[in-house]
Amino acid sequence: MRAVVCSGYGAPEVLQLGEVEMPTLGDGDVLVRVRAASVTAADVMMRKGSPLYGRLFLGLTKPKKSIPGTGFAGVVEALGAGVDGFEVGDRVFGESAFGPGTSAEVVCVPQSGVLAVMPDELSYEEAAPVCDGAVTSLNFLKDVANLQSGQKILINGASGSLGTAAVQLAKHFGGIVTGVCSTANVEMVRALGADHVIDYTREEFTSKGKTYDIVYDTVGKSSFSACKASLSERGVFVSPVLGLPLLMQMLWTAKIGKRRAKFSATGLRPAGELRVLLLELVELMRAGRLRSVIDRSYRLEEIVDAHRYVESGHKKGNVVIALPGQ
Repeated sequence: MRAVVCSGYGAPEVLQLGEVEMPTLGDGDVLVRVRAASVTAADVMMRKGSPLYGRLFLGLTKPKKSIPGTGFAGVVEALGAGVDGFEVGDRVFGESAFGPGTSAEVVCVPQSGVLAVMPDELSYEEAAPVCDGAVTSLNFLKDVANLQSGQKILINGASGSLGTAAVQLAKHFGGIVTGVCSTANVEMVRALGADHVIDYTREEFTSKGKTYDIVYDTVGKSSFSACKASLSERGVFVSPVLGLPLLMQMLWTAKIGKRRAKFSATGLRPAGELRVLLLELVELMRAGRLRSVIDRSYRLEEIVDAHRYVESGHKKGNVVIALPGQ
């Protein structure tokens, strides 16, 4: 089968399209013909081996996981012994964070993993990035920040993969949403439901004198220290981008003061917990309360261009790789 192979850490050109062996179907496994796969900022970081301490887990000299990609959508092609709940021909989507990469024609995932039948309303391209962006934001808003109806939340990076999902989810939970994005994305973020939008090219949200119950920094561009004055008395700063400053702020604020800094590695949560989040999102998508924003779609052989675009930092919502039907 065709798949993208990462030969080492570096620029997008380390990604090569080649022929690899078909995955082996084991007991309890689901073989999926991939129709779309996500390309995310996390994929870019893993390709670059950045930050360096991440190589302790990814591989010291080159990625242990030779095929990149985590989010996918496709059609069930075969089932291993003991699989129930899925049938050949089902349209499915999910995530393969620690298993085989999804930038390939076929992926083999355990039925006990993060896998669900797609809502009929979604295209493959819309479904593929859900586990990367929407699941992460649902985890942060619901379980980490504990967003309650009527609370004020600021979403920094509101036009990205996590941000576009977070704006919609925060409104679903009854939050009063302020989105932060660039000029080009102001109208899109407003159309997603944001009550207020701040154009960061014109003003810094921390200088406006307003306070929020939650600041969700989806892009890791701010910090608890910078946002402290923008937090309410018991406000929470949350971010999925962990660095030494945030780690120290988490430890410090856990013991001193009423404001908190928090982090969660969503992908490290047990698969069963992630499936619960995914199934909650399925119901929201079926009800029309959540949609995937797709910026660009590339072919598998255009993986270098896809990575280069995501790395530019200018994507709106999600970028995906689309594969033709077989």
